[in-house]
Amino acid sequence: MYESYFKFRNKPFQLNPDPAFFFGSRGHRRAMAYLEYGMHQSEGFIVITGEIGAGKTTIVRSLLEHLDPEKVVAANLVSTQIDASEILRMVATAFGLPNRTLDKAGLLLALETFLVQTTAAGKRALLIVDEAQNLTPSAVEELRMLSNFQLEDHALLQSFLVGQPEFRDIMQSAEMQQLRQRVIASYHLGPLDSEETRSYIEHRLRHVGWTDDPIFEADAFNVIYGYTGGIPRRINTLCDRLLLGAFLAERHSIGEEDVREVIEELKLEFATPQRSAALPAGPSGAGEAGVATLAVDRLQVSDELLAHAASLSSNADIQRLEARLVGLEQSVAATLGVLNQLLHAVRRDPPAGGKEHE
Repeated sequence: MYESYFKFRNKPFQLNPDPAFFFGSRGHRRAMAYLEYGMHQSEGFIVITGEIGAGKTTIVRSLLEHLDPEKVVAANLVSTQIDASEILRMVATAFGLPNRTLDKAGLLLALETFLVQTTAAGKRALLIVDEAQNLTPSAVEELRMLSNFQLEDHALLQSFLVGQPEFRDIMQSAEMQQLRQRVIASYHLGPLDSEETRSYIEHRLRHVGWTDDPIFEADAFNVIYGYTGGIPRRINTLCDRLLLGAFLAERHSIGEEDVREVIEELKLEFATPQRSAALPAGPSGAGEAGVATLAVDRLQVSDELLAHAASLSSNADIQRLEARLVGLEQSVAATLGVLNQLLHAVRRDPPAGGKEHE
């Protein structure tokens, strides 16, 4: 919407990970270096963790984009609560292997055959598992078993496990001891600092043809960093709304107050709806909650009152139906009245040159 207004070639702050926008902060460069190190080792596991929206998937996709397909056969698997019975099938599918009719033994044989053929062809097989924190311990164990495949003294599979911070806690459990022994490098990707946040914003803007329109005032960057904590996805969300707001207001600059205004809008959009005002407190001192704690068995109610209440409840639907019918009759009558008035008006005012009907 605002791209043409600011003469951008594309949307600068889209939420979908795009390797074309890769920003090499200190943390992102180091995470990428760990992955490249793993590629040269051709064995074991590399573990990369980071907060939600920190840019882990962007790093992975940037790596995949720069791999030479003549040297590396890569499979990217996004994990969602996968257990041991399905992980092997999903790995086979990620590598493009037919597996619908195979049982576990058949899957293992098919995977080993594929990995041996890949290595024999002078290529390396790489498996990347994103959202690894969703894997069950038994599924992680199946992945570890795949790392046992070897041809002579060469490992057949290199694996990268990428996940949120809780995956590091999972890795520390006793049942993950054997996997930890196969991890050759691990890195946690943190947020951007204040200076990197400004550079990140300007980097993405320049990538789409930004020429200082709109102008971001210096104080605006400080507020952006304070709200987002340097998490790239949060920065994208906020900056996208800032550009939209500037476009709608026909402004060509974004200042501190503009940022604060949009932040308040975002907070209101995601705020929990407020409940209606509480009822006045009763003798017990309880307000609205007092209704829920009313001791019904202590009420003194006569049999006649109970019978009357029951009759009201049973007749409630009939009464509502009757009320709706009365309302409908009134609406029809009013409509007919209007039509009759229009008809009489037409008869009183014949077309020019015509005669009024008798």
